[in-house]
Amino acid sequence: MNIVNLLKKTPLKRFFDKAPQVAVLPLYGVIAPGGNKLRGEHLNLANLADQIEAAFDTKRLSAVVLAINSPGGSPVQSSLIFDRIRQLADEKGVPVYAFAEDVMASGGYWLGLCADEIYINKNSVVGSIGVVSAGFGFPALLEKVGVDRRLYSAGENKIKLDPFSPEKEDDILWLKKIQGDIHNNFKELVKTRRGERLKKRKDKELFSGDVWIGEKAAELGLVDGIADLRSFCREKFGEKVRFNLVEGRQGFLAKKLGLAQQQAIGADAVDALITAVRNQSLWGRFGL
Repeated sequence: MNIVNLLKKTPLKRFFDKAPQVAVLPLYGVIAPGGNKLRGEHLNLANLADQIEAAFDTKRLSAVVLAINSPGGSPVQSSLIFDRIRQLADEKGVPVYAFAEDVMASGGYWLGLCADEIYINKNSVVGSIGVVSAGFGFPALLEKVGVDRRLYSAGENKIKLDPFSPEKEDDILWLKKIQGDIHNNFKELVKTRRGERLKKRKDKELFSGDVWIGEKAAELGLVDGIADLRSFCREKFGEKVRFNLVEGRQGFLAKKLGLAQQQAIGADAVDALITAVRNQSLWGRFGL
């Protein structure tokens, strides 16, 4: 049972209950631009902005808790979500805690760095501090089926990494430079947010893109320990603490027709299939 389902089973308390409140913000899934409130496909700032604001607007708020289960995705969206959460946390002086479920890796770990403290399950997969790009090349296929590729541009760098043209060494070097710059930004964020807690820091090991489980992640200083959300909050804020689960507003049609789970029709079906394959490949890197 995941954190969200567990909290849904917590009995509703009276409106005027004076117990301390903890806002729980679920961050589940692949981080990517696009999607919308009807389909709710991805984690990105556009889809999460209202939920983040609502979490920090909770009355009698003692803390915001991030329930994370993400294999990563877009570094830009990871950074935008991070910035918004940190801005509100600093403005309102509210502590933020992160709790990982199955995976908190790559961009998922970037989200975890929003928190003042990070806790995981002993079997959670953590890390993957690196940058990856993937795609396909089709020049041999075009030649086989007798298709002549015609591509014109103004600007010599406008057609880098064209999947229908032979790969060029200069294009690969250009991509690696971009990846290196993003990787450096990620590394600096880890060092800044984790600070002295990276007691046994070995940059080559930590930032190789590798992942670790439970106690090893804690030993490396990537997380603060092994704990579950409910027990941690009850110990920190008292047994009367109340959990306010902040979920996105799914549209009326999505609720009635289950569109969030259904495949789209027509041209959208192709996009939905590509998205599903891409998302599954991200989860698949961690055996899920």
